[in-house]
Amino acid sequence: MNDQSSLTTRFAAIPAPVRGAIWAMVAAFSFACGAALIRHVSQTYHPFEVAFFRNVFGLMFMLPWLLRSGLGALKTKRIGMLTLRAVVALGAMLSWFTALSLMPLGEAIALNFVTPIFATILAALILHEVVRLRRWTAVAIGFLGMLVILRPGVAVIDPAAFLVLLTAACFAASSIIVKILSRTESPNAIVTWMVIYLVPISLIPALFVWETPSLDMMPWLAAVGAATTMGHVGLTRAYNAADASYVQPFQYSMLPFAAVIGYFAFAEVSDVWTWIGAGIIAASSLYIARRETVATQEAAQDSTQNSTMTVAAGDGSDGPPLGRRPGDRAP
Repeated sequence: MNDQSSLTTRFAAIPAPVRGAIWAMVAAFSFACGAALIRHVSQTYHPFEVAFFRNVFGLMFMLPWLLRSGLGALKTKRIGMLTLRAVVALGAMLSWFTALSLMPLGEAIALNFVTPIFATILAALILHEVVRLRRWTAVAIGFLGMLVILRPGVAVIDPAAFLVLLTAACFAASSIIVKILSRTESPNAIVTWMVIYLVPISLIPALFVWETPSLDMMPWLAAVGAATTMGHVGLTRAYNAADASYVQPFQYSMLPFAAVIGYFAFAEVSDVWTWIGAGIIAASSLYIARRETVATQEAAQDSTQNSTMTVAAGDGSDGPPLGRRPGDRAP
């Protein structure tokens, strides 16, 4: 217990942007595993039914936390926002599960990389986050890495691609909602509320395609619930630690994870362009993490220095901090 407490304390001492990056990478790996499991199970059962069981087992995996914390842990004043998040999440889930059953794993994940583009725009418009040039540039470089993987000039005609684009739009909207909820709600509560909602509402479409699962398939369905729930927990904690527009680029790491999983699970071999593009994406993500850490440290130092200068000048309210114009921000 002491070792666990010590590890938790050390992790909490890591700069927030780095913690956000770590949680985002955990989420990306979990989602890549979940995508592979969904593709496997969807060859036997309809994606809508797989989505229902994903939610059932997702709720089961959150029950131990709920029993320890008590029902009071779910107390919230944001029930409307939680409801909206569940509806958006269901749309993303149904479209994503269906796309994974129709498309190769790597291609579906690569197309889903448009999510950060949507999320960055929404973060700027809805959350009024300040997305500076360097972060925009890094996101653009990550997008170029995706283009290297897809190789422009090869048209995507598969109708399932439109399902992936719908998924990306829903994921982006969900990420903004989660960021808003993270200001007042705990990460575990947000995820638990989502699965509480999704179990009954996802049953409705599942009933139209229902086929009772065999016992030997239940562990696979449980694994889908475990992997995707862990992905949502990691992503929620990442949003709790850093801006949505900063967290999203790290989702690019799903591609190399998926490439490895695809090779061992489905005998898929990613070509050299996939790895070159993944390298570009990883480099841009690492640059974002480094830049955000430096900016956070510089902002903290500037705040300390400005406070000292303000006290020395005897001016605490008549104007902006010394050396800054109104509206200036830390570099």
